[in-house]
Amino acid sequence: MEGVAALGVSSSPSLVGKISCSSSRLTCSSNKLILRNTGRLAAFQSQSHLFLNTPPCLLQRKTIARNSNNTGIFLPRLVAALEQVEETYIMVKPDGVQRGLVGEIISRFEKKGFKLTGLKLFQCPKELAEEHYKDLSSKPFFPTLIEYITSGPVVCMAWEGVGVVASARKLIGATNPLQAEPGTIRGDLAVQTGRNVVHGSDSPENGKREIALWFKEGELCQWTPAQAPWLRE
Repeated sequence: MEGVAALGVSSSPSLVGKISCSSSRLTCSSNKLILRNTGRLAAFQSQSHLFLNTPPCLLQRKTIARNSNNTGIFLPRLVAALEQVEETYIMVKPDGVQRGLVGEIISRFEKKGFKLTGLKLFQCPKELAEEHYKDLSSKPFFPTLIEYITSGPVVCMAWEGVGVVASARKLIGATNPLQAEPGTIRGDLAVQTGRNVVHGSDSPENGKREIALWFKEGELCQWTPAQAPWLRE
């Protein structure tokens, strides 16, 4: 009221009310303008405290924590979700069966954490062996290879897991056992290429092809191991 009197304005209640309302409207308009400009500038603000030169204040830390909780994305889980479950065909060859190495070979894949979905002892006919190794049909050792695979029973296995094809190849070792690293199946258990104990698919595509070749419909078992949560996120 003193400010109104100093300006030489009548101090009537009606005029004071008009001035107060005008001031309120001006204040609201200013606030809207500030909020609108703030919203426009927000698009240019840094979205991460990692790029700040000074430590974030308490309010910034709360905002960052709230945004982190809202995203719900944890990078290792995202990577794990993108990983593909593969299938591979593993076969214990006649020399591995005759030497009693079946349990040893199965154990190595089980300890790695892969899932066994198919298993059988099988006497391989010549036609199946030739189809399985058809990519080697032009090699001079092809007849000897077919004779070897059909010389006794083999153990057919289908294994499943993330990266199982590449991991199985590492577990098995180099084709020539003399070049296979110690700790691999061939490095520990075999001596010659012609008696290298075990076969493993060399690609995910061949894994599917070979499983379909050696297993009939209904011979594979789909199940969930109890240890699955401790193997993958």
